[in-house]
Amino acid sequence: MNSMIGTTIVACRRNGKTVIGADSQATLDTMVFKDGVKKLHRIYNDKVIVGMAGVVSHNLAVLRLLEENLNKYSGNLQRALVEISNNWQNANAIHPNLEVMMVIADKDDIFIFMGDGMVVRPSEDFTSVGSGSHYALGALRALYDNTKMSAREIAEKALDVAGDYCIYTNKHFFFEEVM
Repeated sequence: MNSMIGTTIVACRRNGKTVIGADSQATLDTMVFKDGVKKLHRIYNDKVIVGMAGVVSHNLAVLRLLEENLNKYSGNLQRALVEISNNWQNANAIHPNLEVMMVIADKDDIFIFMGDGMVVRPSEDFTSVGSGSHYALGALRALYDNTKMSAREIAEKALDVAGDYCIYTNKHFFFEEVM
């Protein structure tokens, strides 16, 4: 799947706290369509945070499946995502390559879910998806490795850097945190 344009989502875990941040710009082709869009959702009794990029209806469909599986597997995020991925082949026959890219985190793990059903657990305690993800990921790496900044501070600065370079990323951010 090609990288999504129109948003940047970052996640960082440090010192027992996991933060997901997102910009708030919605674009339609090359036009800013709306500002102030909330792309972060808390689910499963506020224990799981989901940052969403892509087509809203596709994201909401996956979010519903994720909530169902979290309930089914007593909040086990990895198991819930594996179950969705395992069943994705059937859904993919109906809706090939949904335009979905999510960063999903609980207090212990960070995952990326893509519209082709792939689930990835980043090897680091940080990640980024979306149009500004390359800029944000560079900032995440530099800040995580070379400062004592908190997860929130790192996420804020990474989004700020992405907003400096990516025309699809604005500087109005939302953040959610789990511990």
